[in-house]
Amino acid sequence: MELISLTLIGMFAAICGSIVGLGGGFIIVPSLALLYDLPVPQIVGTSMVVLVFSSVSSTLAYAKQKRIDFKSGILFSLAMIPGSIFGAWITNFITSRDFFISFGLFMLCIAASMTFKPNKGKRLSLHPTTSRTIVDSTGNQYSYSFNSWIGITIAFLVGFISSLFGIGGGSVMVPMMILLLSFPVHIAAATSMFFISISSFVGSISHMLFDHILWTKVLFLAIGSIIGGQLGAKIAAKLPEKTILAALSACLTIVAIRLMFK
Repeated sequence: MELISLTLIGMFAAICGSIVGLGGGFIIVPSLALLYDLPVPQIVGTSMVVLVFSSVSSTLAYAKQKRIDFKSGILFSLAMIPGSIFGAWITNFITSRDFFISFGLFMLCIAASMTFKPNKGKRLSLHPTTSRTIVDSTGNQYSYSFNSWIGITIAFLVGFISSLFGIGGGSVMVPMMILLLSFPVHIAAATSMFFISISSFVGSISHMLFDHILWTKVLFLAIGSIIGGQLGAKIAAKLPEKTILAALSACLTIVAIRLMFK
């Protein structure tokens, strides 16, 4: 039953994470924390490895849809790498209680950001330095401009947070890409999964060196994540965005409160 549960958790996390480009760690981390009495570094390290599988699976699906901004994704990935290494190291010095409270507060912030989605006219341009035009597989064209230096700075901080909490980083990066960098929502979610696959790989190597990974749990979580990543990308193209964000926001709020009082 434990192995089946882990597989289902991995699948559900990947589906939800892929839909909005969050990676799924926001479900895997609290699930491991609530189901097992594990040290924080092992929870974070195990989640980070699973994110490699789910994000790669989602990336392949989004690549077929031609919604990934590969140039921006590579740029942000390079900025996230040093932050990911630093975040993995910091986990060695955090107590369980401090981690759960911090992570719970962080998830509440994510939930709040999901409920607030500005109109295009309210997004901040912040002196754009780069312009992109992407045409997806269905013929939809997306044109947008953003400040690459601000994107790089945000990506570094996201790399640190993602490795510290064992999440993909999309929970911070996607809202920032939409609010501050003016990315279209569908492009932001797809591109997020691409650079999460890179940053989570680097973060996993760092956690591996610190011996933070429970490989048996990784195996079954990863099996579910690979399947869920494909399903999530397909579902994302069909479901109304507001419905998805509202449901995830409610779930995040409930889990965050449960973790803070663990």
